[in-house]
Amino acid sequence: MERMSLSEKIGQMTQIDRSRATTDVMSNYCIGNQPKPGDRTPHNFSSRKWIMTINKLQEAALATRLGIPMLYAIDAVHGHNYAYRSTIFPHNVGLGATRDPQLVKRIGAATALEARATGVRYVFSPTIAVCRDPRWGRCYESYSEDPALVKLMTETMIAGLEGDIPPNYSIKGVPFVETGQTKVAACAKHFVGDGGTSGGVDRGNAEMPWKELAAVHLPPYSTAILKGVASVMLSYSSWNGQKMHANRRLVTGLLKTRLKFRGFVISDFEGIDKIKDANYSYSVEAGISAGIDMVMAPYKFRRFIRTLTYQVEKGIIPMTRINDGPLLPLPKYGAKILVAGTHANNLGYQCGGWTMQWQGQSGNNITQGTTILSAIASTVDPSTEVLYSVDPSAELIELGNFSHAIVVVGEVPYAEFDGDNGNLTIPEPGLTTISNVCDRVISCVVVLVSGRPLVLEPHLLSKIHSLVAAWLPGTEGQGVADLLFGDWPFTGRLPRTWFKRVDQLPMNVGDRNYLPLFPFGFGLT
Repeated sequence: MERMSLSEKIGQMTQIDRSRATTDVMSNYCIGNQPKPGDRTPHNFSSRKWIMTINKLQEAALATRLGIPMLYAIDAVHGHNYAYRSTIFPHNVGLGATRDPQLVKRIGAATALEARATGVRYVFSPTIAVCRDPRWGRCYESYSEDPALVKLMTETMIAGLEGDIPPNYSIKGVPFVETGQTKVAACAKHFVGDGGTSGGVDRGNAEMPWKELAAVHLPPYSTAILKGVASVMLSYSSWNGQKMHANRRLVTGLLKTRLKFRGFVISDFEGIDKIKDANYSYSVEAGISAGIDMVMAPYKFRRFIRTLTYQVEKGIIPMTRINDGPLLPLPKYGAKILVAGTHANNLGYQCGGWTMQWQGQSGNNITQGTTILSAIASTVDPSTEVLYSVDPSAELIELGNFSHAIVVVGEVPYAEFDGDNGNLTIPEPGLTTISNVCDRVISCVVVLVSGRPLVLEPHLLSKIHSLVAAWLPGTEGQGVADLLFGDWPFTGRLPRTWFKRVDQLPMNVGDRNYLPLFPFGFGLT
């Protein structure tokens, strides 16, 4: 990543149609992915012809400056279904009828083997929609109307395609594909709610409350992520009127942040184009800002590359989004942000001890400066609504329909022996505020204002989607807001070991039994 130019990064984010994939295009644009145009491939395309075609394109990709391999992708929803003489298995509705997850695993393994025999290493499969209305034209691609049955089949199909995750592979959300020549990278699709559109209309609108979406349509994706699925494809459909390809709350906030998905998110075929037909520039900005990592721009890929390059160069889309930090920076435009916590609007708390008084003090009248709250308000665009509440009620949070929340909590000022503390927990109501807000807002950033690491385990860290250790930033809260909204990059690294429990203390870098929550020097860009 550090060696890549912007053009090389955007090329890797682009998937083009094979009919446009000349060796010159592969070399000049550093294209990362290609789908096979199934309806235009001769039906008698032999496996040898497949391999020769893919190898020729791969040679062009490997001849680029950094030699990054190309991913060649194909829909394989019931076997390697575009390949001549491949085994065409029953569609998912029939497999759901079997109630036999081990059969599904064997079908996944056979599909992967036949795909690899033609040189394909990445398949757009499995379809894990929960079809709730048989009027939907894609209902046969769904295992069942029951999310529990879809989860069961999802788990074994991904294991068949990608291989079984070994027992010591415990990193949630990180893709796993078994080495060797018999497995492929899988793609769970189509995120999320495509099987619940009103009237069963394909590419329609799933009109339902969050609780229904989470209970019915989301569980198979949680399972897919736990099984190490490599990618997730977005749905053409909308949720309560917002197109999924532009839904940052669900793609970045839920999928990448709360569910900790660390694979890549891919659009559907020309999915970005369909966000807003009359405004392509807006569509690109909305899609990339939502969290799409790879864009199917099959024919007009030059237009996509040109548009995205311009937006990054002009600062419309931050470089951090191209480099993928999952939740931060927060969007300045068009969001609805809840700011909460005792330390969001308190200059004295920001400054800590030894400020105007020996022990420091609370309040905004101790000296001149900028609180974190006022810095946030002055940083975002006027189109962004910012609501502040020290300790908001559950009702306020749920009715507010916030796209993001920033919770700023921490220690009260102290100096010398008055700061001695044997438990090092976040003082109330900070803990309660974090739980109330982060349980109810999908994208939740916690800014911790403290003079030392504080206890985050065992339950608290799982609620926090992004954690910023602000330490004691002083009078200039703008510095914190600059990082939250991407005007400046995160460069800090832990000067102290962040412990898990106080019974581990003292624990410092270099100790023999060094098992921290975050080690000395830890930090994310």
